[in-house]
Amino acid sequence: MANGMYEQLHSNIRTGPKFVTGAGPWHRGHREFGSRSRTRSERNYANDVAAPSLEGSLDSAPPISYWSAKRHSSCGNPTPAPPWSPKPISWRHTSSLPTKLKTANAALVLCLNIDVDPPDVVKTSPSAVLECWALEHIGANLKSQFENLSQKIQYKPILDPSFEDLRKACQQLRKQAKDDAVLFHYNGHGVPKPTSSGELWCFNRTYTQYLPVSLQEIQNWLGSPGVYIWDCSAAGRLLHNFNEFAKRRDEDIKRMLPFAQSLQLAACEGHETLPTCPDLPADMFTSCLTSPIDIAIRHHMLTNKINLDIDGAAHMPGNLKDRRTPLGELNWIFTAITDTIAWTTFSPEIFARLYRSDLLIASLFRNFLLAERLMKGYNCTPHTSPSLPSTNTHPLWATWDLALDACVRQLPDLLAANEAQQNFDGQKVPPYQYVPSSFFADQLTAFEVWISRGGSALTRKGPLSLPSGTEYEGALTAAQTTPLSPNLAASWSSTPHLVPRKPPTQLPIVLQVLLSQPHRLRALILLSQFVDLGPWAVNLVLTIGIFPYISKLLQAPGPDLRPVLIFIWARILAVDSSIQVDLYNNAQGYKYFSKILTMHPSTSSRDVVHTLPNTSEHLAMCTFILASLARDFPKGQHACWEENVFDACVDLLDEADFLLRQWSCLCIAQMWCGSDQGKMLAANRGTQDRLVNLMSDDSAEVRCAALYALGTFMGASGFKLETEGTRGGGGSGGMYDRDERAHFRLEVAVVTGATLVVREDASPMCRKELVVLISCLVKEWRGYFVVCAWIYWEEERKRRHATVYPYLSANADEVSEQAVRDWLVSIPDAGLREESRVLLSSFYTIFVVLLDLSVDPYNEVATQAQTVVDYIMALLLESPFTRLDEASLGSPPLAPINYTNPNHSGVRHDTRDARSRISSGSQQSSPSLSHPTHLMAPPSPSASSIRSDAPPIRPSLSRADTMTSTISNTVSNTVKRTSSWGITFPPMEDARTASPTSSVYNHHINGISHHLNDDAPEQVETSRPPSPTFNVAQYASPYSRPVTPTPSEAEFSPYLSSSSSRSPSLQDDSTQQVHDFRPSDVIEALMEEDMERLRARKRLKRGMNGYNHHYHNSGYGTVPSPSNSSFSVDSVASSVILGLGTGIGIRDVLPLKSTFFDWCTEYFTEPQMRQAEADEPGSIQYNYQIWRQQRNDQVDNETRSQADVASDRRWDRTVAHFYGPAHPLNLAFHSFDQHLVASNDTDIITIWDWTRKKRLRSFRNGNPKGTSITSLHIINQNVGGIITTGSADGVVRLYRNYDPMLDPGPVQMVSAFRGLNEIVPIRHGAGVVMDWKQSTGILLVGGDSKVIKTWDAQTEIQGLDMDTASDAPVTSIASDPDSSQIFVAGFGDGWIKVFDRRFEEDEAIVQTHRGHAAWVQNIKPHPTMKYQFLSASVEGEVKLWDLRGRTDQALTTWNFMQDLGLSAFDVHSTAKVFAGSSALTNVRYRAQRLCFQSLALEHDGPLSQYNISTGLITVPAKINPSPYIPRASSFVFHPSEMLCGVGESDGTIRIIGCNLTN
Repeated sequence: MANGMYEQLHSNIRTGPKFVTGAGPWHRGHREFGSRSRTRSERNYANDVAAPSLEGSLDSAPPISYWSAKRHSSCGNPTPAPPWSPKPISWRHTSSLPTKLKTANAALVLCLNIDVDPPDVVKTSPSAVLECWALEHIGANLKSQFENLSQKIQYKPILDPSFEDLRKACQQLRKQAKDDAVLFHYNGHGVPKPTSSGELWCFNRTYTQYLPVSLQEIQNWLGSPGVYIWDCSAAGRLLHNFNEFAKRRDEDIKRMLPFAQSLQLAACEGHETLPTCPDLPADMFTSCLTSPIDIAIRHHMLTNKINLDIDGAAHMPGNLKDRRTPLGELNWIFTAITDTIAWTTFSPEIFARLYRSDLLIASLFRNFLLAERLMKGYNCTPHTSPSLPSTNTHPLWATWDLALDACVRQLPDLLAANEAQQNFDGQKVPPYQYVPSSFFADQLTAFEVWISRGGSALTRKGPLSLPSGTEYEGALTAAQTTPLSPNLAASWSSTPHLVPRKPPTQLPIVLQVLLSQPHRLRALILLSQFVDLGPWAVNLVLTIGIFPYISKLLQAPGPDLRPVLIFIWARILAVDSSIQVDLYNNAQGYKYFSKILTMHPSTSSRDVVHTLPNTSEHLAMCTFILASLARDFPKGQHACWEENVFDACVDLLDEADFLLRQWSCLCIAQMWCGSDQGKMLAANRGTQDRLVNLMSDDSAEVRCAALYALGTFMGASGFKLETEGTRGGGGSGGMYDRDERAHFRLEVAVVTGATLVVREDASPMCRKELVVLISCLVKEWRGYFVVCAWIYWEEERKRRHATVYPYLSANADEVSEQAVRDWLVSIPDAGLREESRVLLSSFYTIFVVLLDLSVDPYNEVATQAQTVVDYIMALLLESPFTRLDEASLGSPPLAPINYTNPNHSGVRHDTRDARSRISSGSQQSSPSLSHPTHLMAPPSPSASSIRSDAPPIRPSLSRADTMTSTISNTVSNTVKRTSSWGITFPPMEDARTASPTSSVYNHHINGISHHLNDDAPEQVETSRPPSPTFNVAQYASPYSRPVTPTPSEAEFSPYLSSSSSRSPSLQDDSTQQVHDFRPSDVIEALMEEDMERLRARKRLKRGMNGYNHHYHNSGYGTVPSPSNSSFSVDSVASSVILGLGTGIGIRDVLPLKSTFFDWCTEYFTEPQMRQAEADEPGSIQYNYQIWRQQRNDQVDNETRSQADVASDRRWDRTVAHFYGPAHPLNLAFHSFDQHLVASNDTDIITIWDWTRKKRLRSFRNGNPKGTSITSLHIINQNVGGIITTGSADGVVRLYRNYDPMLDPGPVQMVSAFRGLNEIVPIRHGAGVVMDWKQSTGILLVGGDSKVIKTWDAQTEIQGLDMDTASDAPVTSIASDPDSSQIFVAGFGDGWIKVFDRRFEEDEAIVQTHRGHAAWVQNIKPHPTMKYQFLSASVEGEVKLWDLRGRTDQALTTWNFMQDLGLSAFDVHSTAKVFAGSSALTNVRYRAQRLCFQSLALEHDGPLSQYNISTGLITVPAKINPSPYIPRASSFVFHPSEMLCGVGESDGTIRIIGCNLTN
């Protein structure tokens, strides 16, 4: 029943939009609370359904928007709070506020002296005589009234005290209260008014005199802190004088809680007299403070002339504590209303201090609001210290009057029923049924209306908005000037007028409703909808005081509350992780969620009686809650292990919902983070292998979560706040149940397994997490990586030497081979020797992948990898390899003989010292198995793009230069390794050549030089691609370290004193000493030192038991962590030779720290139960997309009718022409917007508005000099557009925000990855050729490679690698429009092949046609006929093919430009027209022939044929400006309109249209 109500309440939430915004900053995914758990439904829809049609109705299927998820704008980095976010107020008021007050006891001082009036008071007749609602037992009644407010406090009535009695009582109470507050209530109705100098009055012992008592004496007796109630005429004198005395006293004595912070409540101002109305009590102020319901009823009856006996009816029947009775319900309503008035009127700080710190203080100040309202009607002005705004005219008082009146109107019947029951004479009288108030139900309805009718939407700045305008504007200005991200600031400034609304006034009332069983579920559901609005909403409910109530509800056994409690707790923990302590201390706190997790059918054999709705969603929330409990909190971590949460999470790794798999991985990560015992237990169960298997998961978030978990397993820090004790390190812990070799193999296997899979992941977020994981291995096994770096260096030096001096013997320089051979021979055991060989090959594999990542096309990945690489290189420079007789680290490899004018990719214009920045843009290798004993690793070109002119020969490495600068910038070709090594790499999925591309670019990218000194040549041309939304990558130098080591490091490390002053650069040749040791000795020493580091780790761990011992915590005296860079064992007491102490002089920058957990946590701070602003009907973004969708439909309808006549019309109408960068070799029209994207022969991309002839944007792609952009597409055109480029370096890059009319910020890089990482050296290559199919989200990538790769845009993982079975490059790819599995590829040798992705990789070719005798320039599908394609060669021959044909004969052949040669060719997508431009030659270069041909059978000749000027006046130096594009110009049809674009060599772009009217 309850669950049905829960789902019914959420069924009214509007479902998703008819489309999803894609290209601009407006996109924001959302998810309904009551919806099904998220799976890959969107991806399945994209793969199973054809391209969505927008005809007729907006209810058609929404277009799929790719590369538009949150990860594509943040790359796993937490999003900074927007500038309008208010600063959260601490809600832990009893412990965190500096002015906290906790009342311990109270002095109730009554100076009445009944029947004796004070001399300065003239009473009216009749006059008020009731004190504490009585004429007798006044003191007891007053105590009882205060006890109704709080029973935990000791109240001491002091009746008509003498001076001495008052002093002793006050001093005794202060002694008992210690540091807590003392309440001092003073009733001075029987003594004179306070004096203007701040004196109140008491009696002498015989009551014959009034004795003055100074407030200074009161302050001395009671001390601080204190709460004071002044109920007497002229009470304002006491309040003001008390503050004056307190100010002086605080200036004299500095106190933690000064007297000025004391709280005071005064009945009236200093010149006012208390009311003496006979129908009201004499102590009206005290009555309001202690019995507000009674005085409110009496006042209501007086002012509304209700015909009842006031004295008999003023006391409402019932019990204050029983909310089911009239009196209890009124008290409940009064509490809710006064809380709401205070919350909406006072500042958050004042509200927190007065209403959420102490129960008695909260009650007094809550009731004070009533006193102010009532007594102002009698010319009295109650006031307080601190001063509070007036609330007597608040609109909610009318609501109170209505509720009070509804209750009072029932009083006659209630009293009559009670009287009848008392006079019962045998005839049974039915009792009167009290009609409860509808107040709370009405308020919940109002709250629901606020949420469902736009209250949760953004609004303009003003009185209804959350922050003030000035604060917002100031924050926005600061945000726009911050260097964090101009893209982020631009997205904020795009809607500066929209900020969150003020929260509804019913929020404190909802808190009170939680106390009621009938309304609890509804209130919780509404509360869950409110906290779903964002962190600001969570902070508000915490400030109001909801947390104690939510904590108590965890003890409720009812299953109906489970879903909503899980949701609310997840939101609260996502905003304030410190609640983990409260969750642990709560008797049933964390067990509530662990039981739900462990009792699920997938994790337990027990039957679950009450199944959760949306099970996967709520289980994911439970895993998040428990992961937050374990993070940074050893007790919580231990509790999770005891509750078997780990096993439950491991079982959930196979669930279908990706969010549940993701958070299961993250919960595992936090449970074993820093816990050696947890890592040992998990490793014994093979958990790390389960996580490695997730490296191929369809969800990028799950892959990253698995990498994050493996990172914490390997020692990465999972802590939120990084301190000295939580920096990470220590590998997988002690693992004292395993021997050291098994432990060693485990750590290497984990990282190697993840590296081999993720290195080719298309998601930069995954590659970034991989770098963090590798950094953990580098931290613990740095010696192995130093050896790999040295081997890499020596092999490259030898290869370069052989290139320059080919006549020398091949065996003249075999330092590294001989060293490895000697090292292997020195291992006596054959099995151990083989194991060592495999382990070294694994390290080498990881090292080469790390080099590849250091020049990743995504800047953040590259920057982090550069930190790790430079750490290794810094260690190499400090290693004994530099002191060998054969040392070659002091000079770079020789340049090749044909080395001329190199480019300088990878150079960073950096003002830092060379020692603080080692390399950055390396051309590195990725290993691959080509033969068991012969390994090749072609390096990839650098992704950096700063260029300069350099001398023809590279200078020697000076002391100011750095090692990696030389290594990374000279590696350009295959690293050939001889069989004498006997090292084979671990098997990989692909056994062809390895790494991205580069021998094909030898003459372009060899021998790059770094100039980091002041004499470096001027850096002239900068080529850097646009940054992502968050450009937060920070490089950490291994050299910027503290000069003085810590005492613990100096004591523990015997080499520190002698090595700390060592220069981090190479020693001068004149001072370098020759040492009598061999390279194999250095290899053995480095590896043995790594093993000794592992032994020390296991020794430290062996005596530790339990889960709460963290490797990073400083619980071992002064012994530093063995993972610390300064750690080194004594060479005398171990087998380590040479006294290495690797890493002593290097800054401890590893392991890297991931932000992925915090990024994932943001999911639970984002709205899931309401639509984003862009999806809200009526919003600007929504209306824009509605207009866009209708406009697209109109364009489709208009162009479809034009296509029918365009096939027999002339194409010679000039539409526009404009000038841009020279050689626009690639053009791409947007289907619906008037945008044309052009790229030149290098890396410049320009976006034009061709209707206005205006250039919108121009930016660089960032591919290395000497390479070109060879493929250009626009995806997601229905909802905006993302520019996709493929360049000859094998990299695919995606950009958005290219239209400044919609996106005011700069262009953003969405993603970048190596779409083709197996480039084959070809003299005349095609670079990268791509084909994009929007309906399936499949990107086909081919080119200078023996495979065509399939990339899934939704999952960002690589599909099949289809073997081309050809040595020629792929020159063009075209997908079948009607089939999602078939495509056609043209090759450089003229062959045409048809592929079917449903077959295996080596069987995917289903048809082969010897189509042309020369290079296939382009292949396009027939615009109207299914299964037909057109192909064109550079010789000018065009052929029409039918995939259903059984022969190699083309259906039709056109000698299109056989005499002139073909430069560019294209086929219109809807009109039966194809066209092309003639090739340029040394003879024909001034003009170019443009020819249009119809595919209709009735047309034999061309539709149009004419010459256009190329703009060239002399013969160009190169006919084809790019070595990868065999044409000098470009030609492309518009996808929908009857237009085409022509790009000429001089930069002229012409837009030509069809003469539809002729």
